[in-house]
Amino acid sequence: MYKGIEHTAIATPDPEALASWYDRILNFPIVHRYAGNVFVKAPDDTMLEIIPSEGDQAETQMKTPGIRHLAISVDDFEAGKKDLESKGVEIVQEVNASGNRLAFFLDPEGNILHLIHRETPIV
Repeated sequence: MYKGIEHTAIATPDPEALASWYDRILNFPIVHRYAGNVFVKAPDDTMLEIIPSEGDQAETQMKTPGIRHLAISVDDFEAGKKDLESKGVEIVQEVNASGNRLAFFLDPEGNILHLIHRETPIV
């Protein structure tokens, strides 16, 4: 019955600009638009829906309640990190925990993302 998470939505004052960032930086092309909403799609078929925001942005930290980050899987951690840095993305924290490598960074709206490469998959 339940097949998985098709997409996650991110609200922003400028959906086109944020969607273009995901396309340019992570190679998640824009695949659909409607009523001001823009969908970008990762190579594994997961999607982000970038929607028009309303009101002021709430201040969040790494462990504030709610969705806290998007984990972007990579085959080659070093190549992914270097690619981000070459595009002007600042890595704000790097973690190596039990063979799992993570590199945290922010999108232009301050949403937390991180690259992840797992030495051993969870499942």
